[in-house]
Amino acid sequence: MNNQIRVGFIGAGANTRSRHLPGFQEIDDVVCSMVCNRSRESSEKVAKEFNIPRIAETWQDVVNDPGIDAICIGTWPYLHAKITNAALAANKHVLTEARMARNLAEAESMLVASQAKPNLVAQIVPGPMTFEFDATITEFISNGDIGELRELYVTDTGCQFALSDSPITWRQNLELSGRNIMSMGIYHEIIHRWINEEPVWVIADAEIFTTERDDVEKKEKVSVNIPDCISILGRYMSGARMIYQFSGIESGQSRAEIRLNGSKASLRLDLKESALYRADSGSEEEERIEIPSDKRGSWQVEADFIDSIRNGTAVKLTNFELGLIYMRFTNAVYKSWSSQSEKITL
Repeated sequence: MNNQIRVGFIGAGANTRSRHLPGFQEIDDVVCSMVCNRSRESSEKVAKEFNIPRIAETWQDVVNDPGIDAICIGTWPYLHAKITNAALAANKHVLTEARMARNLAEAESMLVASQAKPNLVAQIVPGPMTFEFDATITEFISNGDIGELRELYVTDTGCQFALSDSPITWRQNLELSGRNIMSMGIYHEIIHRWINEEPVWVIADAEIFTTERDDVEKKEKVSVNIPDCISILGRYMSGARMIYQFSGIESGQSRAEIRLNGSKASLRLDLKESALYRADSGSEEEERIEIPSDKRGSWQVEADFIDSIRNGTAVKLTNFELGLIYMRFTNAVYKSWSSQSEKITL
């Protein structure tokens, strides 16, 4: 029996080159067979670097090639739904880069396409920043160590949009990135892993301070339609408050932190330091939590994808159902901001 799996790559950006290609090449009987990047020149460069035998002129050539069993999509979100739906229709397994899609409608079409082909694996690359801590934090919450969850804070800031003369990036381009605002979707996916619950409503306030930027490829000024910074307030059915703050205009030391405040204790995950802290309720003293090796997760996205193909293992990180959940949240946030901070029910 031939157990070989031949993977075709559409889009070969930084994550594909640093994670996916090396990851697949480490797995027995997995062959990186074909690549299609944004230009023939860049495709040839990637093929040479990773010893990929074939390049394709268009992504459709990869999807329709009978010698390909699975597709790894490393493009920006604007092509995720189109390629995913075509690949599933062509009976190819799919691993797509996050964010799931540009908007909720595209994400819904991907879920429908995957449900029509239940024999095929459909997986989204998960947000990886908390792998080491996920099991421990989930356990703290589920076993009641922090008590009743009262507040959930997410803070992620940087200065990537602070200079008004910086050119537009794909993350600020509504056509390429859709309604995905900075790292909001990644964090929300992670939070859902821990508490398995969605807020019942959200309110968002945001601002675009530099409304036009230079487009290097088009060689002209273009409108910016994705916020430079955003604050999101939400409420869970339990009564717990959700407060998110994302900013691309904060110069100086950047911040990346998640806080969970409970009736018995608080947890603080410092992603800059890669450290988890716990404090008893009412105390100003924190203790650093050492993560046991058997609970410390790590990157194994490609291995999980191949395991699901070969052994039928259910996709956990991240299936299309969970992807749709965070896309529904993304849609509600964007709708609130676009409606002068209207409260939006999920």
